[in-house]
Amino acid sequence: MTARELHCGFLPLVDCASLVIAKEIGFATEENIDLVLHREPNWSLIREKLTLGALDAALVLSPMPIAASMGLGGVTERIDVISVASINGNVIGVSQALSAKLVESGVDWRFSDPFSIGKALKRATDKPIRFGVPFPFSMHKELVLYWLEGVGFDIKTNLDIRTVPPPMMAKAIENKEIDAFCVGEPWGSITVAQCDAQLVLPGSAIWALAPEKVLATRARWIAENYHKAGGLFRATWRAAKWMSKPDNLMTASEILSRPEYVNVPAQIIDRALTGRIETDRSGKEEQTPRFLEFFAAQARFPWRSQAIWIADRLAQRHGTDRATARRIARDCFRADLYREFIEPLGEDTPGASEKVEGLLTAATPVGSAKGKITLGPDHFFDGRSFDPDAN
Repeated sequence: MTARELHCGFLPLVDCASLVIAKEIGFATEENIDLVLHREPNWSLIREKLTLGALDAALVLSPMPIAASMGLGGVTERIDVISVASINGNVIGVSQALSAKLVESGVDWRFSDPFSIGKALKRATDKPIRFGVPFPFSMHKELVLYWLEGVGFDIKTNLDIRTVPPPMMAKAIENKEIDAFCVGEPWGSITVAQCDAQLVLPGSAIWALAPEKVLATRARWIAENYHKAGGLFRATWRAAKWMSKPDNLMTASEILSRPEYVNVPAQIIDRALTGRIETDRSGKEEQTPRFLEFFAAQARFPWRSQAIWIADRLAQRHGTDRATARRIARDCFRADLYREFIEPLGEDTPGASEKVEGLLTAATPVGSAKGKITLGPDHFFDGRSFDPDAN
């Protein structure tokens, strides 16, 4: 390994884009980094390689660093988040058989309405629904639980959550191992194409600003490689800004479609990048604003309040001390490093590191270093909010 090499892991998902573009367009090279990307088959292997030091950094699911830092899942390692990498990007879908039951129950197929779909699931349920998610510590699982709890679904008796790696979701539906799924693109679209599944909701319909992937590494590695960590941060930040220009999205889709990255047709990737989601084999298209966001409205800022929301839910389910979990979450979402690393770019940053989550239903100006930041919307589907300072 040379001094410039930085080994970073990812899974073949559309939201690995900022990492791939940082390498392929040259932003990493401009930061004096030789970015070596490692495509991994599942989240367990990425977690293992990251915690053991086989990877310097990785794009991971937003709850993973918090869970690892809390010592959940057999891992005890301080993992820090230097940047959110993507917001939203997930889809919820059902098998042919479950779709038929929903039709029998009188479902109203509104792609952006969690209440109509959730209530139809309640009516159609005569045995536990087997729900596939990519990892036990994932925003996919948190969204599914929050949504179904919010519509009065009995998750203790009528829900069976199973772990399925994203590229295997279609096979799990085909083999009738699961009835429904929540997964990042392109694997929802692939499941539709291969198994005649039906997409029923975008993840953004449950939480309009759900932090999906984060750029994470070991706290010890940051301490020893501060300048390299900053370079990786800036390279991916600049890649996200490059993708915020619509004219660049087709190029991004073509790059991501390569075998070493996502390895699916560019037109499927482009659907996710532009929010044009085909919900079934008929080609019915749902235009979904902010389906997947890399840059706008401070999408990359690691809000400690979002980390606390995740930690609070993990602590309640796993029976750990909530105050300790909240402290750990605050510590591992490194808003302080974000500000330090972005300083050479001269960009504005939020004045606070925490906020009440779920209050904003429209774009709203907020306090910042240069007074130029607008946030939102960030609402939850049920109208609730989350105050990180509340008990």
